[in-house]
Amino acid sequence: MPPTLASLVHHSALKLTVRAGEDRLDVPVRWAHVSELADPVPYMEGGELLLITALKLDAEDPEAMRKYVKRLVGAGVVGLGFAVGVNYEEIPKALVDAAEHEGLPLLEVPRRTPFLAISKAVSAAIAADQYRAVTAGFAAQRELTRQALNAGPEGLLAALAAQVDGWAALYDASGAVVATAPEWAGRRAARLTAEVERLRERPAPASAVVGGPDNEDRVELHSLGTGRRPRAALAVGTASALGTAERYAVHSAIALLTLTTERSRSLHAAEQRVGAAVLRMLLAGQPDHARGVAGDLYGGLLDAPFRMIVADAGGELLAGLAEAVESAAARSGEAVLVVPEGERLVVLAADGGAAVAACVEYAAAREAARAVPAEQGGGEDDELVIGLSAPSGPIAAAAAYKQAEQALSVARRRGRVLVEHDQLASGSVLPLLADDAVKAFADGLLRALYEHDATGRGDLVASLRAWLSRHGQWDAAAADLGVHRHTLRYRMRRVEEILGRSLDDPDVRMELWLALKATSVE
Repeated sequence: MPPTLASLVHHSALKLTVRAGEDRLDVPVRWAHVSELADPVPYMEGGELLLITALKLDAEDPEAMRKYVKRLVGAGVVGLGFAVGVNYEEIPKALVDAAEHEGLPLLEVPRRTPFLAISKAVSAAIAADQYRAVTAGFAAQRELTRQALNAGPEGLLAALAAQVDGWAALYDASGAVVATAPEWAGRRAARLTAEVERLRERPAPASAVVGGPDNEDRVELHSLGTGRRPRAALAVGTASALGTAERYAVHSAIALLTLTTERSRSLHAAEQRVGAAVLRMLLAGQPDHARGVAGDLYGGLLDAPFRMIVADAGGELLAGLAEAVESAAARSGEAVLVVPEGERLVVLAADGGAAVAACVEYAAAREAARAVPAEQGGGEDDELVIGLSAPSGPIAAAAAYKQAEQALSVARRRGRVLVEHDQLASGSVLPLLADDAVKAFADGLLRALYEHDATGRGDLVASLRAWLSRHGQWDAAAADLGVHRHTLRYRMRRVEEILGRSLDDPDVRMELWLALKATSVE
């Protein structure tokens, strides 16, 4: 620990005597400073032991001493050393009374003790304290390294918690708690996820000091990773501010965990390359070869029903989706295959698993962000679209990929973030007719009929709709219109003449029916 006034008083070679402030001798001394100025405060930083002979002070004036001592205390001076036998044979009572009143420790320095000796003692004690801190820091670094190599992040966190006499927690890229030490710190760490999320929004490296949950402790948060976006975060909780040795331990832990994180990124990149190869084999209809290449890495995933996810967006949004999916899969212990393809992301995840749920949740959050007005910070996620296939297996992987692409295309047309292929099969085809190209086709096909009806020479559009809805049954369609069936026959001949198409052709009837529906879809 750093030198204190008490340690200087007990220093056998200095022979210092306490004349005031006996109850405040445990305060640390940052430096010993000699000044004979009447007002040395502008040159003080706080924490000093000020040494004087009162060469320029009227030390016997009570009012002058009260003002002098009050200013010293206000500047953070922790003690006053007064040399006797130089200008005064003993410390004047006015100075002693002022020191007692302000609670400032006053030390009597005998004539045979030079101020230099006191400065040397303080300097030597500070150097010794720094050496102990550095030595302890190196020892902590060795222990943390040993634990990181032998026991992984969990062992490192346990060693760090012991070094700082507190607790430590590791968070993954999504802000979820990965590990804590000791175990009782799990709840405390979980309540800081909002603070970790805010830290992740800042470019790495970033750090913050926050009050612990319910003000139980002081918590330091540090981002981990060398990229612009943090890959993980470290929380260290202690009862008070960290000392030098504890600071060395925390910095060593950050370095080791960053190395672990970057190594994990390299392994992750290698896994993605394997995953891309597995995906290509599945889409090429080679499930057996895909299983052979995947081995234990993705083997379990290929043996169960899975979902294919295809996402289109800018890089940041795809990175966020990949992190959400991978973190959820890691927490639940399930395999997931994530393959970036430029501005597209392909994910193969277990049906009903945590990864698919995380994808749906991520899409819901982006959908909610779209609903926020732009002036309030919303609308930045408008380009993200996701298609989700129906449950499938390795043999039908190509079909699942096509389903996901179809769902993605529908999501883009509908202005949605995510569409599941199952929703398309169980819904109606009518919403698909709202596409601008379909409407343009319908308007062009029916324009001549609408122009004819606008002249007041008949109601061909309504007649065509009634006839098609009744599957060409003349009597039923004529009854719906309230006209004679011969009138309806005449109108259908006019439709054929105007359009130049035969209503006997089922393809023509289908196109006309879809065109009529498209013009009625908003």
